[in-house]
Amino acid sequence: MERVDAVVIGSGFGGSVAAYRLAAAGRSVVLLERGRPYPPGSFPRSPSDMGRAFWDPDAKLYGMYDVWRFKGCDSVVSSGLGGGSLIYANVLLRKDERWFVHDQPLADGGGYESWPVSRADLDPHYDVVEKMLDPAPYPFDRPGYTDTPKTHAMQDAAASLGLDFSLPPLAVRFADRPGAAPARGLPLAAAPYGNVHGATRRSCTLCGECDIGCNEGAKNSLDHTYLSAAGHHGADLRTLHEVKGIRPLDGGGYAVDYVRHDPDDPAARPVPGKIACDRLVLAAGAYGTTFLLLRSRAALRGLSDALGTRFCGNGDLLTFLLRAKDRERVRPLDASHGPVITSAIRLPDELDEAPSGPPGARGAYIQDGGYPSFVDWMVQPFDVPGEIERAMRYLWDRFTDFFAKAPDTNLSAELAELIGNGALSISSLPLLGMGRDTADGRLRLDHGRLVADWTTASSEAHFERVRRTMRRMADVLGAEYADNPMWFRKRVITAHPLGGAPMGAHAGDGVCDSFGEVFGHPGLFVADGSAMPGPVGANPSLTIAAFADRMSTRLLEGLSTTSSASSATPVAAGAGPVDATGPNGGAPGDATYGPVTGPSQGTGRPESGGTGRTSLSFTEDMTGHVAFGARDPAAGDGAADRVPAAFRLTITAADVDRFVAEPGHTARAEGWVRIGEGGRRPVESGVFNLFVPGDAPDRREMRYRLHFTGDDGRPLTLVGRKDVRPGPPTRIWTDTSTLYTRILSGHVEDGDDAPCAAAGVLTIRPGDFARQLTTFRTVGPGGVKALVEFGRFFAGELWEVYGPDLC
Repeated sequence: MERVDAVVIGSGFGGSVAAYRLAAAGRSVVLLERGRPYPPGSFPRSPSDMGRAFWDPDAKLYGMYDVWRFKGCDSVVSSGLGGGSLIYANVLLRKDERWFVHDQPLADGGGYESWPVSRADLDPHYDVVEKMLDPAPYPFDRPGYTDTPKTHAMQDAAASLGLDFSLPPLAVRFADRPGAAPARGLPLAAAPYGNVHGATRRSCTLCGECDIGCNEGAKNSLDHTYLSAAGHHGADLRTLHEVKGIRPLDGGGYAVDYVRHDPDDPAARPVPGKIACDRLVLAAGAYGTTFLLLRSRAALRGLSDALGTRFCGNGDLLTFLLRAKDRERVRPLDASHGPVITSAIRLPDELDEAPSGPPGARGAYIQDGGYPSFVDWMVQPFDVPGEIERAMRYLWDRFTDFFAKAPDTNLSAELAELIGNGALSISSLPLLGMGRDTADGRLRLDHGRLVADWTTASSEAHFERVRRTMRRMADVLGAEYADNPMWFRKRVITAHPLGGAPMGAHAGDGVCDSFGEVFGHPGLFVADGSAMPGPVGANPSLTIAAFADRMSTRLLEGLSTTSSASSATPVAAGAGPVDATGPNGGAPGDATYGPVTGPSQGTGRPESGGTGRTSLSFTEDMTGHVAFGARDPAAGDGAADRVPAAFRLTITAADVDRFVAEPGHTARAEGWVRIGEGGRRPVESGVFNLFVPGDAPDRREMRYRLHFTGDDGRPLTLVGRKDVRPGPPTRIWTDTSTLYTRILSGHVEDGDDAPCAAAGVLTIRPGDFARQLTTFRTVGPGGVKALVEFGRFFAGELWEVYGPDLC
């Protein structure tokens, strides 16, 4: 087998972010994507091509649409380089802050929905993902874009019903360059990292074809952004590689079994292959990742019993407003003009700040839908030339035949009736609902096939609220409301399946931790929608990407200098990691990312160096206040003009034995510092000392010295001291969680005699401390022994200070 630092399975919003972050940090990365690449102009449009646009390798179909059919729902997901971004509707909304619920009961005693991450944890990662994907609202107020009937209709309905209307951020290029006026069909300026397709892109032409692949290249889909940047940094992007199984290797790392498809040779059989890696990222989507883990459960012993749980469809609901008119009530409303989604109406949650929803209400969004203008041909066959009529009839028959094979229902008649009523005609407005449905579904295997046990029953209140609002919108717009025909069978179609490998606070609660690392399997990460422990509520793409960015920072922390060499390094099956002396996971070197120490956990990585040493790391968050001009921390903390201060550090002891034995107990500190309303400033160098002697034999101090640069460019040093002194055991928490802090001018290497710019007190909040306990990581031989040794040292020092005097 070849061996690399990391293998990423899947190229959607989780996999593409992970591949980029790892490659930009200098790691050898192979991304395996089962589908094919789709350069601009290659998405299927002809009836014969659309008829083969489904994914079913057993039937020699290698198309973009992968349709999963279950008892309570159907799902449409994507297969291709770029994953779901190829067919999504471009919306990049952040998950609402108060929708990150903790221990919210599910219906019928089915447990709890609990998010181990918060909006604050993800906000900095939302920032960097948005910088790469560059979303912008639909330019509804600009010449040439104001005449968009469906956007006017949504705005009018929201105003009449007193609902919250907005133009959500869209990952679409409406102009040829940043800051320019929007214009249709202009060639786009090339990105600094190039383009993986090497094809010209053009600005949005408002053709409504977003969900069937943008042939203009106007979508900032992942192939044009993260994957192109990953390739630029050396990531090996392998398409038509379908993963079949994963397993751990003796000595560490993982093996991945895959097959390689050849669509150009109908007689060819898939060619099997294997690859080994130190770190494995699962990003095959809620279905693909869960399916892989379920199939590999015998090899991955000890996987959590939560595997397969917390499945939901993000509250997705598709309906139609038929025979709608424009705002003048004169012309039929043309929903094919514009991107698929241009606007959103938000329904408040009972958890929101005022104005909140009614008691028991779970938040939701309703967005305008659209479709390509050529779909009108399907419902107006007698008004078009005979050749076009025959072509579209072929496509329609192929579509209905595909759904007719569903095991528990035949939808052809219902769909045909809906189409006959004009659901896809020029006077129809599709409405897309989504929100906080109940994540009480379960994915499991039945004779090797993936099965979903989920129904709409426990989410009935959510769906009825959304449908009721849509009916009211129809009344306002003078249209007729029509359910998706599947609704009458209590089925939904979702493009946003979530859950199956949910994150949790511990193995009894989830499959992976809040950073995506699978409990009990170091180096195995989940980076896609399967890790969501409940519905996102809003369109989930941005949240999945932000989660993957946060996960990537943690993964880079764990990759040591002993990672495997390049992808050409051969290893024997079952062999452990190959020592190498490659780079230490440096910072990405482009404009999108600053240092890896940026908005998360720092670059601290446990390192064993291949010398038999065992390293240990943990993450610490502290918050509080400082006052400029103060020298005494206590006085600064109480000053009227104090400002907020905080840091997040990853503390790394490269050799636990040495750390415990040496008097200075010195470890490396990396991460960020924030003072006042400024941004998070990377720690350029930092040192942490644990339990060094204080000014008396029975006193200990924890010391921090962090070099950083202020917002104004001045070098600064944070020096901090926790004073551990004799007293009753009840004082242990106060002493070990209170940091007396001074901000010195310049990068001060020793002492604290330099001019003091500010002083104050930082503390650890109980919630942050509980999270800190989950961040301990070791690398090297005897990891458990190292943790025990560190714990004994810590407890022993506390006993020396706070224990009874036995003399």
